[in-house]
Amino acid sequence: MLEITNLHVSVADKPILKGLTLSVPAGEVHAVMGPNGAGKSTLAHVLGGKPGYEVTAGSVTFRGEDLLALEPHERAARGLFLGFQYPVEIPGVSNVQFLREALNAQRKARGEEPLSGGEFLKLAREKAALLKMDMEMLKRQVNVGFSGGEKKRAEMVQMGILDPAFAVLDETDSGLDIDALRIVGAGINAIMRSADKAVLLITHYQRLLDVVAPDKVSVLADGRILETGGPELALRLEAEGYDAVLA
Repeated sequence: MLEITNLHVSVADKPILKGLTLSVPAGEVHAVMGPNGAGKSTLAHVLGGKPGYEVTAGSVTFRGEDLLALEPHERAARGLFLGFQYPVEIPGVSNVQFLREALNAQRKARGEEPLSGGEFLKLAREKAALLKMDMEMLKRQVNVGFSGGEKKRAEMVQMGILDPAFAVLDETDSGLDIDALRIVGAGINAIMRSADKAVLLITHYQRLLDVVAPDKVSVLADGRILETGGPELALRLEAEGYDAVLA
């Protein structure tokens, strides 16, 4: 579903990704771990289409199409979802308004009919229940006044409503307590565990992987994928640290 080949990316003329190659087929949850400054968030931002990241070499193919040639909204309409490490606040815009507009914009781009208000609210209630989030929360302004855990749960509700084919989740476990981690992890499993979907899960810690059991784990360091293995690789990293494993 996602094929990254020899990807080189610079930010302000500084090389960050230095020949990254990674393949994530449909039906797979692929975890990417690595030390600070390795290029994990850069990878997520490039896939999402964030400005300021210069691709100097390599290619990214998503569902057979050149992802890098698409604008961010086009990538979203094709089925790509980016979960942020630090979800932003949007004062003056309610979650319900934001999500209905986003969903119907994507449906229009795919040639589908928009959902009515009633149809959308039914869908929103269903997805909010997966994340144990009260609908009153979704009536509030996007992330304004939310705790870290509430922001991440609201973002997973967004993912459930938009129903992407591929999710790039950048340190979704950041700022979550034990209970919120379990709820968010269960939400990821319920929404994205499917033979026709896939997840690229960026994380520092094993704790999220205890809930969202990955099919593969890759170690990203110095802008490259240095090792790929099964879930046991994450356990090694947790036990021995990055320096020991990379050595």
